[in-house]
Amino acid sequence: MSSKTFKYTEPFVFENGRQIDDLQIAYHTYGKLNADRDNVVWVCHALTANSDVFDWWKGLFGENDLFNPRDYFIVCANVLGSHYGSSGPLSVNPQTDQPYYLSFPQFTVRDIVQANQLLADHLEIQKIDILIGGSLGGQQALEWAASAQIDISHLIVIATNAVHSPWGIAYNESQRLAITADRTFYANKPDGGSKGLKAARSLALLSYRSYDTYAATQAESDIEKTEQYKASSYQSYQGDKLVNRFNAYSYWFLSKAMDSHHLGRGRVSATQTLQQLKQKTLVIGITTDVLFPPAEQQFIAQHITGAEYYQLDSLYGHDGFLIETKTLSQIISGFLAAQFAEDKSIELTTA
Repeated sequence: MSSKTFKYTEPFVFENGRQIDDLQIAYHTYGKLNADRDNVVWVCHALTANSDVFDWWKGLFGENDLFNPRDYFIVCANVLGSHYGSSGPLSVNPQTDQPYYLSFPQFTVRDIVQANQLLADHLEIQKIDILIGGSLGGQQALEWAASAQIDISHLIVIATNAVHSPWGIAYNESQRLAITADRTFYANKPDGGSKGLKAARSLALLSYRSYDTYAATQAESDIEKTEQYKASSYQSYQGDKLVNRFNAYSYWFLSKAMDSHHLGRGRVSATQTLQQLKQKTLVIGITTDVLFPPAEQQFIAQHITGAEYYQLDSLYGHDGFLIETKTLSQIISGFLAAQFAEDKSIELTTA
């Protein structure tokens, strides 16, 4: 495992025309490139994750898991604007010698993808065998495939969409309203907006899980209780947990980046963009996902020629893509094995 930081020496120009100097992208790599340089697995992470995929996607990525450093060269880049080492609102603006805070340029999923591409160029990666991501990570993966900037053989997207929905935008706006209701958000200090971030995370959890999830994990056994409920303490605990590891400014900017996701922007339509993708694609939806309902993944699979669709039945809602790693490993390994067999059959037929 290797943790590094890529520093881009040219101005980085955002989709909206603004730019910053000294772009930094934190990233992890695991394993080694093989002689043919065709064993790259690139992971695009979700909202508040980081580039250490072996830490947050255990069971799917690890020394003894499906994606392991013996077989693959695994790369995961920390997204633009994040709290974990890449350039973002707490980075120092070289023109003022002060953190950017809210003056950081508003960025989009396409800007995140462009930063990924710069890192791939730096690593001299010209082909990605497997590009995989869930949620915001899936949005990145789809946008990167649509940009046609790099050769991608297999595309695996989970619990994501081609266009961020009005429902998803409304959830994100509600979280931003919670953050900005904390007046310290405008104080330009690293812990600004912390109380608002805690409230925002509590709201977000309701979209990540489901009614049945809470019924199964937070139900009370004491029928006489009238306060201090498990569900209440769980919301507070999870809010504090995020505040201790993230910042409100990155959360605010990243939620707006998710809202920007639209494969059709600047193109004919999202449908046509999907139809033009040539990657061998696996799309996975989750039955209980209220934030990215299965219909959104079905839409993706229906419009990518030859795409396979699998619907995962999980108690854990949207978070199922992080939790159901045993089932995901089985689904993905089956998909890859079938693709390998098909490729071998084509080779024999054309030999």
